[in-house]
Amino acid sequence: MRVALGVSGGVAAYKAAELVRQLQREGIDVQVVMTESARQFITPLTFAALTGQKVITEMFDGESGGANVESAIEHIAVAQRIDLLVVAPATANVIAKMARGVADDFLTTLYLATTAPVVVAPAMNVNMWEHAATRENVEALRARGVHVVPPEEGYLACGMTGAGRLASVESIVGAVCARLGIAHDLQEETIVVTAGPTCEDLDPVRFLTNRSSGKMGYALAQAASRRGARVILISGPTRLDPPQGVQFVAVRSTEEMHRAVLEHFPSATALIMAAAVADYRPVSPQTKKIKRANGRLNLELESTPDILADMARGKGNRAIVGFAAETENVAAHARAKLESKQADLIVANDVTADGAGFDHDTNIITLYFRDGSEKAFARMPKIDAAHRILDELRGLRQPVGQAAATRRAR
Repeated sequence: MRVALGVSGGVAAYKAAELVRQLQREGIDVQVVMTESARQFITPLTFAALTGQKVITEMFDGESGGANVESAIEHIAVAQRIDLLVVAPATANVIAKMARGVADDFLTTLYLATTAPVVVAPAMNVNMWEHAATRENVEALRARGVHVVPPEEGYLACGMTGAGRLASVESIVGAVCARLGIAHDLQEETIVVTAGPTCEDLDPVRFLTNRSSGKMGYALAQAASRRGARVILISGPTRLDPPQGVQFVAVRSTEEMHRAVLEHFPSATALIMAAAVADYRPVSPQTKKIKRANGRLNLELESTPDILADMARGKGNRAIVGFAAETENVAAHARAKLESKQADLIVANDVTADGAGFDHDTNIITLYFRDGSEKAFARMPKIDAAHRILDELRGLRQPVGQAAATRRAR
């Protein structure tokens, strides 16, 4: 895991050194980015010695005599390779610039350039923290999905007492790990995840398939692996690389996926059917290419194996999660699928909604449970949606009463 740590100018900047150490203990690779003001409180050399990496302090590389191609695009390179950006300490000035979209240094430019999750840990004078402008800026960041680790109350460097002291290193590390899915709460689980489309051949040239990219299933496999689960990812054809640490099984047709799930299901504690399997296949695939002819071409189709229903019938104490990609009457169709397939949880979405359809990096999901409850989420990155689903999966693996209580408490 790669994290960029933004250090802005405040007395609490020295605590960032310990934050680096704690993040490294979690197996996280840390790239430090410092504002000019931060260099007044702690030297880049300290962070370079701790991380073994170059500490970025300027938008352009002054050592090379100013602007050059490499330094000009470095913020984009960092933005693309990190899994999370954490700013600690975050001064009122940096928070204001982030909230208003000002990008006048490397750190604020990195914030605008990255699509990774962002964690901000403010530290400032109590009056600055309680000022209406700061509160508005913090709420603006929260509204965009930035996770804010609130400052603690106590004696401040300015001599005042109140809220404004940087949150404990443990709290910040906990927030970072939670956003990265480093929770180790699924290490007793073996989870089979299906992903991507399946393909049903018409002839040696053509086939029936769908628009699934596999991104949701791969995000689930990645998130579950990060949380300590043994993951078996069974995937139809996609352009994605399998997440590190998972057992990968490549399949093409629904029948092949059915056989693969049957093989690995006995050793699993949970099955997440995120794949968009083809519901029908040609009755008689042709061995030679079908040639164009005048008039209509009629295809006779038959049902493919219903993997979700087949596994649910023999699930025992395993948890079964299904997906429902719908275009209308989402709730009704999801509840009908939950009942007909005898799944424990259905994850439904309207694929016609902006940011929720196939091949997007985001999703808008609603979870439907067998006790009649449901839980809706706003649009979020698919990796975040994956963690929300896994949070509920963990509850499904608890006794029924305890699982219901856990859902009510969240």
